[in-house]
Amino acid sequence: MVASHKIKRVLDRVKKKAVESPLSLSFWRHITHNRIFKLIKSQFEDIRAHKILQEIKHYPIPCHLAIIMDGNRRFAQEQGMHTVEGHKLGGEKLGEVLEWCKETGIKILTVYAFSTENFQRSQKETNVLMDLFATNFHKLLSEKRIHQNKIRIRVFGQLSLLPRHVQKAAQEAMESTQKYDSYFLNLAIGYGGREEIIHAIKKIAVDVKKGELDIDSINTNIMSSYLYTSDLPDPDFVLRTSGEERLSNFLLWQLAYSELYFSDVYWPAFKKTDFLKAIRTYQQRQRRYGG
Repeated sequence: MVASHKIKRVLDRVKKKAVESPLSLSFWRHITHNRIFKLIKSQFEDIRAHKILQEIKHYPIPCHLAIIMDGNRRFAQEQGMHTVEGHKLGGEKLGEVLEWCKETGIKILTVYAFSTENFQRSQKETNVLMDLFATNFHKLLSEKRIHQNKIRIRVFGQLSLLPRHVQKAAQEAMESTQKYDSYFLNLAIGYGGREEIIHAIKKIAVDVKKGELDIDSINTNIMSSYLYTSDLPDPDFVLRTSGEERLSNFLLWQLAYSELYFSDVYWPAFKKTDFLKAIRTYQQRQRRYGG
């Protein structure tokens, strides 16, 4: 373990030197794309991840983790890829994170997959994303781990705004897993936090008008019961990738008391060690607060 830390420090120094000139930067990129280098780096990452995992198992794990998956497009741009490839890699990363949650004991994972504001993107990119959503729903249903681990899939947001084939795929995923209750994967698609609150207020107003709800009985618990996440506990921990430090209209009501964590790593490049270090930070805060 000591040796791995020494090698990492050496590599960090080499990388720092590399940015000082175009020639050395080109050489660094050549090294980092070498197959043997990648293998060695991967092995060290596995060692570090195992060490951190053993540490965090001694302390309480968040029950409900929410993630704002950000940085697919910027990652693709920096890697010289097409934007579509960045989104594909982002979808694959979600599969990895789902496995990490199971390994650490996190029971509920809610991810921000597509906001109402994202509809403002080009029609071409939006169509690609919608096709990816439909494809990934079908992949999830065919994965053995979904059924073996009894993972319930939920999709919430303004689903009526989604193309018909995406709605159909999402509905199939939800219906096929609706009886599972060991783990929960919630995907916010076509979602906006303000819109969710407005939707809840309208439903409350209707019930008050019908005489089914006493206006004086309305409190925070009643309000929560009208939200998309009515049968879920609020997230304990919220993680956002890509370096941005804002909630971007995500679960505005539910995140009132959640711990926030911002990572400067783009979502497709988010590693297991990054994930585990975030969980460790959450635990350190809880111990500091006496929670």
